[in-house]
Parts: sequence; structure tokens; C-alpha cells
Amino acid sequence: MYKIYPKTLFVGQKIVYLPSCQSTNDEAALLLGREDVPEGTLVVTDQQTQGRGQRGNQWEAQPGQNLTFSLIVRPAFLTAAEQFWLNMTVSLAIQDTLSPLLTSSVLTSKWPNDVYAHDRKLGGVLIENTLQGYTLGHSVIGVGLNVNQVAFNVPTATSLLLESPAPDGYSLPGLLTALAENLEKRYLQLRAGHRNVLRATYLQHLYRFQQPHTYLADDQPFTGVITDLDPTGRLGILTNGVMRYFAFKEVVFMTDDIY
Repeated sequence: MYKIYPKTLFVGQKIVYLPSCQSTNDEAALLLGREDVPEGTLVVTDQQTQGRGQRGNQWEAQPGQNLTFSLIVRPAFLTAAEQFWLNMTVSLAIQDTLSPLLTSSVLTSKWPNDVYAHDRKLGGVLIENTLQGYTLGHSVIGVGLNVNQVAFNVPTATSLLLESPAPDGYSLPGLLTALAENLEKRYLQLRAGHRNVLRATYLQHLYRFQQPHTYLADDQPFTGVITDLDPTGRLGILTNGVMRYFAFKEVVFMTDDIY
């Protein structure tokens, strides 16, 4: 059972705890369909049986070892074309929370929605939005972070405990409390219009930023350097002196595992 008392105005002030569920994002969507859910509500589970990852892949997590939750917000100040600002905001909140705990690993945000420690995946974010006219009505922000799990079926996965060992592991309620506080801080920063600061900080922590790497687009490999992110969240890669922009699913890191 999660009982947390974050120092926040709204994020985490209401907790819906489920010992097990198929998907916290699905449960959050069901809540929104049934009742007037306060903004900042967190849906938390110990075991997510059908968690979704990037490109629809299933999220692997051992029960009770990791953080799996969804946050409900109502970002009516964002248009549909601006929804990637939520990804940046959540990624930075995760950076704020986990980076101080890592003793040797470098935490990065891999576009569009993964959390990496060096070249291994530590977590992911899945945001599902509904529209109300031209703006976002509500958003369900799903977060999965590998915390105390040490064995994975996928060699490219890692956890906080593997990257920064702790004798007794990490307190999941303690991490969730810190995340709630940092999520609210970054969300209020976005709502206040401080986009230049958010974007600059996000790029600073972006995986492979300003590093030559091989990508795949239109079934063709190419070498390029990530140098930009446009206002709609498309990734800007400089290749052969030409800047190319890619939306979600239009480009793949050649060394990616499907996890």
C-alpha cells in the first residue's frame, strides 16, 4: 500500500492503489470516464500485467520491485501540436529525481520516451492524451522505472539498483514521493511558460545529443548527429550537411533492441 505525503499542491494528493492491474494508464482512463478525478491523481500498482512500452511492446517488470504508475493532468494550455512538451517535462522530473542517486552512471532521456543509464534502458514514459477542441483535455502520463529488479530477460535493460547499488535497495514510496514533487515542479514550470529553459535542459540530457550515430529511416541506414528538436517534438538529425526532422516511429537507432 502506498501512503505518501508529498510537499505538493496537487500531484500525489490523491492516490489510487491497485495491488495488480493490466495497465495503470487503462485504469486511469477508466477513472476519468466514471468520476470527476482531481488533477494530480496518481494510479499506482505493484504488478502491471499488460504494461505497454514503446512501439506497443510489453513492459517487463517483476511484481513489487519497480515503480509503475500513471499521473492524471489537464494541460488545457497545450494544443495538440504541443503535446511533446509533456514528454520533456516528465523526462526532466525523472532526471531531477534519479540523477542524484546514481554514483557512476549518466542518466539520459532517449527520444521520444525512454530513460537510459549509459546505453541501457532504465525506464519509459507513455503519455496518452484526449483532445477538447484544439487543446488537450486530459493526459494520462504512464511511468515505468526499474528500481530494485536485478534480473531481466532483455540484456539492454537495467535498474537503479544495478546502476547504483544500495545495501537495502530503494524505497519505492520514497522515490514516488520525490517524483511527485519533481513532476509538479516541472509541470508548473511548463504551465508558467518557461519553455526555453525546459527545452535547453532537455537537450542537455538527450541521449546521443551532438554525437555521431547510425540511424534507420525508410529502410535506409544513415549516419547523423542529433542537433535539434522542433516545436512539435520532431527529432532533428544533421546528416551530410542536411537537417532532417523525424516524427515518432519514423527513425530508429540502429543498435536499438525492441525492448
